[in-house]
Amino acid sequence: QVQLVESGGDLVQAGGSLRLSCVASGIIFSRATMAWYRQVPGKQRDRVATITSADSANYAGSVRGRFTISRDNTKNTVDLQMNSLRAEDTAVYYCHAESGVTGRRYWGQGTQVTVSS
Repeated sequence: QVQLVESGGDLVQAGGSLRLSCVASGIIFSRATMAWYRQVPGKQRDRVATITSADSANYAGSVRGRFTISRDNTKNTVDLQMNSLRAEDTAVYYCHAESGVTGRRYWGQGTQVTVSS
């Protein structure tokens, strides 16, 4: 059974930083493409950042230059370092995994990030 468990969500002032972490189990992590998404009530879930099994990262335009995604295959973790946070970054952030073996996709339960202006 694949599990993705996020942590690190919090209330932070605009301009501040947060680091989200996601621990994966039940998946061949080194072969998975990992990503962070976010969602605000009433809107679709949007991709924030992706990191491939080859450690190649890409970002949504709204966070490029402020957020950094990284992975540690020895710990089965993927992190999202968020700097220069803005009120519009407020959302529930979800960890996502796409298996490099089966192609199946999995979601974590989400962690709330609130940025006060």
